[in-house]
Formats: sequence, C-alpha cells, structure tokens
Amino acid sequence: MKRLLVSLIILIPVLVSAQNYKIEFTSPSITDAQKYYIGQHFRDTFILVDSVQAKKSELVFAGKKNLETGVYTLLNKDKKKIFDFMVDDSRKFSIAFDEKHSNAGMKVTGSKANTLMFQYMAKLDWANELGKSINERKKDPAQKEAADNDMNELTKTMKNYEEDYVKNNKQYRFTHLVDMSKRVEVPDKIPAGSKDTNLQLWQAIYYRTHFWDHVDLTDHSLIYTPQLFDKMNYYFFGVLYYQDADTITRYAHLVLDRIVNDSTMLSYFLEFLTPRYERSTKNIGWDQVFVNLVKDYYLAGKCPWATKANLTNKRQTIEYLSHSLIGAMGQELLMADTNQSPDPKDWISSHAFPQKYVMLWFWDPDCNHCKKQTAELKTLYDSLSATGNKIFEVYAVGYESDTRKWINYVEKHQLPFVNVGGSNVNIDYQEAYNVHGAPTMILLNADRQIIMNKTLPTKSVLPFIEQYEKDNPEQANRPPSQWQIEGIRRAKLKN
Repeated sequence: MKRLLVSLIILIPVLVSAQNYKIEFTSPSITDAQKYYIGQHFRDTFILVDSVQAKKSELVFAGKKNLETGVYTLLNKDKKKIFDFMVDDSRKFSIAFDEKHSNAGMKVTGSKANTLMFQYMAKLDWANELGKSINERKKDPAQKEAADNDMNELTKTMKNYEEDYVKNNKQYRFTHLVDMSKRVEVPDKIPAGSKDTNLQLWQAIYYRTHFWDHVDLTDHSLIYTPQLFDKMNYYFFGVLYYQDADTITRYAHLVLDRIVNDSTMLSYFLEFLTPRYERSTKNIGWDQVFVNLVKDYYLAGKCPWATKANLTNKRQTIEYLSHSLIGAMGQELLMADTNQSPDPKDWISSHAFPQKYVMLWFWDPDCNHCKKQTAELKTLYDSLSATGNKIFEVYAVGYESDTRKWINYVEKHQLPFVNVGGSNVNIDYQEAYNVHGAPTMILLNADRQIIMNKTLPTKSVLPFIEQYEKDNPEQANRPPSQWQIEGIRRAKLKN
C-alpha cells in the first residue's frame, strides 16, 4: 500500500451525493505549523484530496467536495505515507494515533468501519509477531515439534478469526478487501470424470480461472484501493506473464466480460492494461493482446468514455501493428547492398534464401547496443557457417541515413551477413515491420511468416528456434519452401 504521489489523473466520476466531510487526526507526533495531506488511491498512484496545516498536534480536514468510498492515506509534509484509513460509513470522524502509528494504538470516534479495520490490522500484527517467535523456536530441534503444533494452532485461530470477521461485517468495504486477500484453494486432485490427465496443468488452469472468485467487481469503491490494483497487476503481469497472446486474451475476457456493462470498472482495467501491452518491447506476442483488447472492447463500442479521436488513434495503431504481429506474413523487402545499385534488378530479397529461417536485423552503427549485439551475431553466424549448420540467414538492414558511414562500418568489421541499406528499397520497411528504433530483430520461418518480433539476446536465438520447432513439429523436418528453392536457384545463378 506504499505509493508515491504522481501527476493528476482524469478520473471517470463515480456518482455519489455531495456530502460535507470533517476528518480529524490527533497525535503527539504531529508537528505544528507543518502541512499534512490526505491522498486517495487510484491504481498505483495517490491523488491529493486535501491539505491542512497542523495546529496544537491536531489536523482537521473539512470541506464539501465528494469523498468517494475507498482507502485514503494520511501523508506528511514530504507527501510520504503515515497510515491508511477508510472512508466508508461516515465522512465525519476522528482518529487519535500514537507516535509509532501502531494499529493497536488507533482510537477512532464516529466511524465503526475504521474501528473494525484497525482492530483487524492489530490482530494481524499480533499474529505476525507470534509467528516470528514460533519460527525462532523451530530452529531448536528440541522445540520444533511443539513449535509446529503452535504454528498450526495459530493458523487455525487466524482462519477462524477472518471467517468470523467477514461473516459479521459484510456491510463494510474493508471486509471486501479482507475477502479479496483469500488464497484460491486449488484442489489437489483432478475431479472424477474429467478428461484432463496432467494434474499440474489442470491446477494452473484452475488457479487462473478462479483467481477473481473473491472479488466483488460490482463494488466501485474498490477502484480507490491499492488492493484492486495489486490484484490486477499481479494477475496480468504475474500469473499470465509467460502465457501466449491467445491465452492472455482468453483470461482477460473472463474478467472484463463480467464488468463490460460497468463503464467505470471497465475503464479502470482497460486504461491500465492496453498501454502496457502496446508499449512492451520485450514480451513476444503482447502487441497481439493490445490489438485483441482494442478490437473486442474499444472498436466494438463497449467503451463509452473513449472519444472519437481516441478511437481513431487506436484504430490506426492496430492497423499499423497488424503487419508485424506473430503469425503475419512477413512482407518481402528488396534493398540495395553496399554497392548501392539504383537498378531494382540488383536489389536483394529478404525472403529468397536457402536457409529455413531468416533474421531481419535492423541496426544502426551509431548505436552502442546495436554494435555490441551485431558483433555477437557475427560470432554466432561464423560458428554456424564453419560447421555447415547455418540454419538462418541474417538480412541486416543498416538503419542509418548516412549510407557511407554504414558501408564503412560493414567493411571495417567484415560483417558476413547479407548487408543492405540506403534509400533504394521497394517499400517502407519501418511501416512494414513496425520498426521504431534500433536494434530491432524479426525472425521469419520457412514460409517467411513472422514467428518472433522482439529483439532477443543473441544467446537466445537458437534456443528460441529449437523451442519453436518443438511447439510446431511440422516445421522441424518439412521440405524446402518455395522461398528456399528460389534462394537456392538464385545462389546457383550467382555462382
């Protein structure tokens, strides 16, 4: 729940009736004449709601603006967190706290919701301290058995306490947060009658499917809590991190379709997810997730907050990305080599090579990272050539407006690739392959279909191809494609 202040955010309003608020804090740790703030959680940020100067060890925040239900934070003069509190059953209450800001030391007047929250947090603090002492006892072999028993009892005690707390306090928003913290209880056996046989895979699918079971997504106040953000962030960029684009999209639908008629909650998710899937430069296939979400929600008319200009921009973006997505056919480039012939008959195809795979390598001799990885590629390329096992060709495009500088670098370092560059080219390769900087690596299979559109470390290229052929066994021992045959023919004519 620790967050730093960032710039203001435009929020979709949650409709609540205007209510005066008066929230008071007293403590010997409050420094007179210093400014203090209360901030509201929204995704991974704080939004400042109000500020006051301390007087006589007291803070009084008062006003007529709406305070949405949710988690708020008291901040010091440096906008650093002191502690969290709730706005729920009351907007007129006071909290007295000690110098340690301990949960057990919180004295609340006028808000049962905050009283219960601090009681719960104090109980957790007690359990954590007791758990630490039990773990220390476990280090002594003579006490281990007794300590294990005590730990089991503590676990039972806290489980019963939590169940009673949730059962008896359902009307308070903090209870929803407690409920959200429950772990997904994954069965240790595949149910009888199931066609599944791989227990580990079945359990992983069960966990992903039931991850949101304890989250009440109809409760708008959750968007003003750090817990919903943490859960959303962990699910999409933790639980689903290594899944392919189709899998991520499928599980995204499980969540988003539950809230598709709630523009406030849908916006909360989509306006966080789509930029991250669009801008990822390392994760293979994440651009496809962005395209899927835009098509399925924004362009399908399910996002009423999106302006016409915003929708036009997103439509243009996915059209631009569509050429370079995994599975798309790579567009053939015809470019001049270092001789820079203006005659298209002399230009070299990016597709017609006898090798099964082609690496399109867009690089810049002024880019240090490009130079380092180009040298590593040369070492790998030379070693494969020496053993007669050059499974891929490198079609290296000089991403440099100064053609002479690029040619000099190629000649000086004796780059053995198919080196092309300059302005003599059949199409705009930046648009064709979504090249927005150097280095950029694109890998094409035998059919010259894009199978990788992110820049891999050189050491990962061969393992990637090996894994690709395991996942696509039909590619492992397939006969040469027409592109490969054409490459063999051209090589014979050249020789």
